Amino acid sequence: MAEIKSDIEIAQEATMLPISEVAAKVGLASEQLEHYGRYKAKVDIHSMAAMPARAKLILVTAINPTPAGEGKTTTSVGLADALNLTGRQTMLCLREPSLGPVFGIKGGAAGGGHAQVVPMEDINLHFTGDFHAIGAANNLIAAMLDNHIKWDNKLNIDPRRILWRRCVDMNDRQLRNVVNGMGGVVNGMPREDGFDITVASEVMAAFCLATDLADLKARLGRMVVAYTFDRKPVTVHDLKAEGACAALLKDAIKPNLVQTLEHNPAFVHGGPFANIAHGCNSVMATTTAMKMADYVVTEAGFGADLGAEKFIDIKCRATGLVPNAVVVVATVRALKYNGGVPRADLATENLEALEAGMPNLLQHVSNIRDVFGLPCCVAINAFPTDTKAELDLVETRCRELGVNVALSEVWAKGGEGGRALAEEVVRLCDEPADFRFAYELNQSIYGKLHDIAHKVYHAKHMLLLPAAARQAAELERLGFGDLPICVAKTQYSFSDDPTLLGAPHDFTLNVRELKISAGAGFIVALTGDIMTMPGLPRVPAAERIDVTDDGRIVGLF
Repeated sequence: MAEIKSDIEIAQEATMLPISEVAAKVGLASEQLEHYGRYKAKVDIHSMAAMPARAKLILVTAINPTPAGEGKTTTSVGLADALNLTGRQTMLCLREPSLGPVFGIKGGAAGGGHAQVVPMEDINLHFTGDFHAIGAANNLIAAMLDNHIKWDNKLNIDPRRILWRRCVDMNDRQLRNVVNGMGGVVNGMPREDGFDITVASEVMAAFCLATDLADLKARLGRMVVAYTFDRKPVTVHDLKAEGACAALLKDAIKPNLVQTLEHNPAFVHGGPFANIAHGCNSVMATTTAMKMADYVVTEAGFGADLGAEKFIDIKCRATGLVPNAVVVVATVRALKYNGGVPRADLATENLEALEAGMPNLLQHVSNIRDVFGLPCCVAINAFPTDTKAELDLVETRCRELGVNVALSEVWAKGGEGGRALAEEVVRLCDEPADFRFAYELNQSIYGKLHDIAHKVYHAKHMLLLPAAARQAAELERLGFGDLPICVAKTQYSFSDDPTLLGAPHDFTLNVRELKISAGAGFIVALTGDIMTMPGLPRVPAAERIDVTDDGRIVGLF
């Protein structure tokens, strides 16, 4: 039996092309690149500002994640390779991995098997320093805010109503709630504070939704950091901090160009989580790629109830982008898990459990078609343990909804294993769409949340808890009521309860808190027990990661 190699072993054995050769495939000249070594480069987007977009846009999403794995990034990479293999010039747009999941539960996050972006170790670790710049900008705002309060507080900031938190790109539950400013007058004013993970920072969200540097600076200036004693919002512009923050981000804002294992171009840029932010790569990477290729493949984080909904209701609304086709990724194993099969037994054929787990997939598919009006197909990420009877059952149930199923073998075969999926996606891209959002902006905050809860999650009720109800009234009074909603919710379920698998309907979505992200341009609604600073698991992935004496990283995934 052939040895099954790990993702990092496959990536390290690959021969990469110099990034200038990869760039040339989509017409990028050497003077448009800022090299970060031989295999990474930032792209000068200013030289392409006047170019029109020409690409068809393909959105890859998935069922709700399970411990069995779905392979959304792997499918995205493999689909892009398959499209290029069949003669369609294609670019890939992905998010940058956060160090939190890399060292926490997931390990590496650059695809898998023979469908990866490389250099895999760099992408998963420090990469080009974008996250460090975003964290520095976030924490500069925090420092200037506390400094302003110490030196006379001319803006009349109420220390009890500070919204802005510091951030670090690591899962660290110890930092969720802290008290700082201790040690007397010289060390500032003591107050309760806390940290978010960098990918939950509003700087990250604004960064990924900005159209250029000027727009980013304007978004930074609009961010609300606190309230005054008479309950007026205080912004980054009031602190005169947006210029310095933009200076920290002037290089980070340029998209990062890398390559797949099959030497096809990929942008990996920005990385907001989809369970606590909007879960999409940067607007600048997506729109730039659409000027350089005939097809662009991008993904949205976690299940379609989170990443895809936010891609459509936030990113598409802000940019005018409209996906030409949507791919919903699932595995037979994950569907059986949704049907109640323990993880240890997922390799055994179980049609009854598969039937019980199918509603999760079918509800996501129905949402894409019936709520958002977009053409879609299902990609079954193949595992060796999948049986013909199981695959036939998935195909039958999807066809009953009028949706085709393509078997994706890109993990094992790279682009060659994605040919069927590529042909189905190309067919879908030429189908007419009846694109629409899940809600209209002129609704109340309650109305928008109600529509998301009922149309997308299929909740029986949506409840604004008392604090959230007060915050909704206050945000509407301050003129923020016409912004879209970014729901922070568990990724494991349509509901706010991670244990409710499948497609639950008889539940109440509980919204406990609303936060304004005026720079990003949305209102964050926190539900259930979701938090903006994750913790490490009992056995973190970091325990498996090491570096050899010759500098080779091992155990990343």
